[in-house]
Formats: sequence, C-alpha cells, structure tokens
Amino acid sequence: MASRTSDSSRGNVRATVALFAGLCAVLALPAAVALARRTHAIVLLDAAWAIPVAIVCGILALLFARGAQGRIRFTLERAGGRGRVRWSRRLAVLGIAIALSASIAVGFYELLLRLEN
Repeated sequence: MASRTSDSSRGNVRATVALFAGLCAVLALPAAVALARRTHAIVLLDAAWAIPVAIVCGILALLFARGAQGRIRFTLERAGGRGRVRWSRRLAVLGIAIALSASIAVGFYELLLRLEN
C-alpha cells in the first residue's frame, strides 16, 4: 500500500513530457527557419527537415497526453496535471498543423520549380 501512495504522490511525469513534446512540435519549424536565416551554410529549403521532427513531436505529445490522462483517471485525480494535458494537446495539434502547412508550402515550391523548367 505504501508503494501505491508514493507512486501517486510522485505527480504526473507523463503530463510534463507531453507538454515538452508539444512545445518542441510548435517550435521545431520556427527554430529551423531562424537557424537558416542566421547561418549561410543552411538555406531556407533545408529547414524543411524540421517538418518530420515537428510531426513526430506532435504525435508523441498526443500519446503522452493520453497516457497522462489515464494516469489521472487511475489515481482518481490525485496525480494532477490536467492543465498540462490540455495544453500539450493544444500545442501538439498546433505543431502538427504548422508542419502540414509547411509541407504543403514546400510541395508547391517544388512543383513550381519543376514546372518552370
């Protein structure tokens, strides 16, 4: 019984990880664009490599948020982290939306380059 009490008093680590992954999903593409602007070795089109990073981080945030929500239910609301779960879901969806819109932009750019020749 003592291990269960100490387990629930530990908090909801999954909610914190989900929030961090959601932040990474949202910030991956702006960070890549800022890096491309500051360095001459990376061009703006190279920032497109951050698209899969943002999508993976967004999916991980959604999965960790689901696990954190399950932990909240399992511990009968003692684990806490409901606000972090809510924000991580919002950030994950926003990060995935940014990544999808960036992939559409890169796709159209590539299409225009092919049609130009």
